[in-house]
Amino acid sequence: MLLRNKLRSLAKTLSKPIPLYMAIILALNVGLLFAISEYLVLRKTIFENLSSQNPEELVQSLKSSVLSSRGYTTSIFWGDIGRELVEAGAIDEVEFKNLINSPTDGSEDLDILEGGSAKAISINENNSRLVLNILWALGLTQKSKVLDEGPMKNENYDLGNFSSTGGWTLGKKDAVELYSSQNLVELNDFQQDLVQKIAETVYRPCCDNHTAFPDCNHGMAALGLIELEVAAGVSEEQIYKDLLAFNSFWFSQTYLEMAAYFSQQGEDWGDVDPKVALSYDYSSSSGAQKISAEVQGLTGLDSGGGGCGI
Repeated sequence: MLLRNKLRSLAKTLSKPIPLYMAIILALNVGLLFAISEYLVLRKTIFENLSSQNPEELVQSLKSSVLSSRGYTTSIFWGDIGRELVEAGAIDEVEFKNLINSPTDGSEDLDILEGGSAKAISINENNSRLVLNILWALGLTQKSKVLDEGPMKNENYDLGNFSSTGGWTLGKKDAVELYSSQNLVELNDFQQDLVQKIAETVYRPCCDNHTAFPDCNHGMAALGLIELEVAAGVSEEQIYKDLLAFNSFWFSQTYLEMAAYFSQQGEDWGDVDPKVALSYDYSSSSGAQKISAEVQGLTGLDSGGGGCGI
């Protein structure tokens, strides 16, 4: 009798019309659960497809997208920057050539230091160290609102103790003496503000500081590239694209992992917004570590990154 009464009560409850608001909530929940399940299935499928690839094939596929064998070329030229850096004492030509002494170090581009260069500013696996060091010297020496008013000049810091200052040993002058000392690139107030705006949104995987706090060589080099491109009238969109390419050659492992991560999400590397890829969530040390953890199941990707010294 008790069971029969319970069944009658349940039948009566189920026979009642469902309120409209409850029907809407149920429909939304069902739709949300369906969308989530579809996403998880898609992600699992993409991940399994990537994971099933031969490790060497996977790495080569990612590398062809992130690090082209042809390198990456910008729309601007070296011009007299190399010679002006030498004349300013920012680069000791003898010491620099002693460091860059083979084709695999980029020695074929040492003529940049002579000035009057018609070579476009480009980067590849052979010359990435040379390019990093020239742009480092430029970022350090160029008169800059970022350097004069930014975090580097905080009174709690010893200016000479940063990797980007104390670590620069290829100049004839001390790095602190060189710091924001020369107008090698003509920038008006608007352009200085634009440099700062872009720099504050660009990160590198060796630390959690943005480029407006260039306490390491990669930060100073990125600042130098931004200054050159802003002065040349390059669009913001293109500047972010160029910075991502240069960061990728300086931190190849990080950006190979990032490309693998975006592939898991169904997005090709060429379709990724460079500004997003360079943001704190992806290109800072913290962001890069999270991305690396996401692709640990993929074989063929080893740990590694760019150092912050000469």
